Amino acid sequence: MKVEDFDFDLPEELIAQTPLRERSASRLLCVNRQNQSLEHRHFYDLVEYLKPQDTLVINNSKVIPARLFGVKPDTGAHVEVLLLKSIGDNQWETLVKPGKRLREGALIQFGNGELMGEVLSHTTAGGRIIRFQYEGIFNEILDKLGEMPLPPYIKAKLEDRDRYQTVYAKFEGSAAAPTAGLHFTPELLERLRVKGVQIAELTLHVGLGTFRPVSVDNVEEHEMHSEYYELNEANARIIMETKQRGGRIIAVGTTSTRTLESIARKFGGEVKADQGWTDIFIYPGYSPFFIDGMITNFHLPKSTLIMLVSALAGQDLITKAYHEAIAERYRFFSFGDAMFIY
Repeated sequence: MKVEDFDFDLPEELIAQTPLRERSASRLLCVNRQNQSLEHRHFYDLVEYLKPQDTLVINNSKVIPARLFGVKPDTGAHVEVLLLKSIGDNQWETLVKPGKRLREGALIQFGNGELMGEVLSHTTAGGRIIRFQYEGIFNEILDKLGEMPLPPYIKAKLEDRDRYQTVYAKFEGSAAAPTAGLHFTPELLERLRVKGVQIAELTLHVGLGTFRPVSVDNVEEHEMHSEYYELNEANARIIMETKQRGGRIIAVGTTSTRTLESIARKFGGEVKADQGWTDIFIYPGYSPFFIDGMITNFHLPKSTLIMLVSALAGQDLITKAYHEAIAERYRFFSFGDAMFIY
């Protein structure tokens, strides 16, 4: 299977640069797998498509302001550091620019010295392991000094950093937002609860590897990054009881999908309380799916994310849906419109 099979032409003006004023006012392309049909709706219409016996599974990970700008005290050179993953003992796996200025032993000062970093080593992906020194609480310092790590295709300045968080974000750790959840409002979630739809939560801390381009020609040769997940007992029970009574499991986003599929594979088709790291790679040919449907945004060409949705809905139907979305001028990527595959 060739990576080129997942390419498509996208007019640059369809890449959403800013979020809509109203989260749930985004458009929703409803993709019916059974009859291969497409419907054009708005996200707030999702209530009409979910049934009282269904369970919506959301990812409650919270994005940290992971982009830091600092200087090397010895030279005054400016550097940018992007936090990817905490590895303990105040050490982080990071991406840096410019890399040639940050050799092992290099020191970096952030702000007025509230935060200092020392480069310990290189990573296989060309990044750096950095150990930080500070007084106080790291997340509070980060909140003061850091910026939201918006994807590189977003050029506009984000005026309200909360718009790059879901309304149900709880646990800090993501380097990028689980963007399918950005469309939900407290009011919409309440309407779903009133209808009888249950909402289960899990945590998967999103790494920037999600957005890295696939650099091989053959899909099967791609190696996925790994991301940390957690699912507790109470939410695992909600999910399995839904399955047992014949309800549908609707995953919000590729992150919730990858978590559920990883756990189900681990436990022979069941979902149980679990935590760990997953590098599951879902592409056409993957079967069987634990989930019954998914809410997701429109993804980059040749990305692992478009491969995942193609595995769920079928490559021909997803190709049809993307062509329709482009023709109808849907907004793409992180701040764009959404798709409901069911």
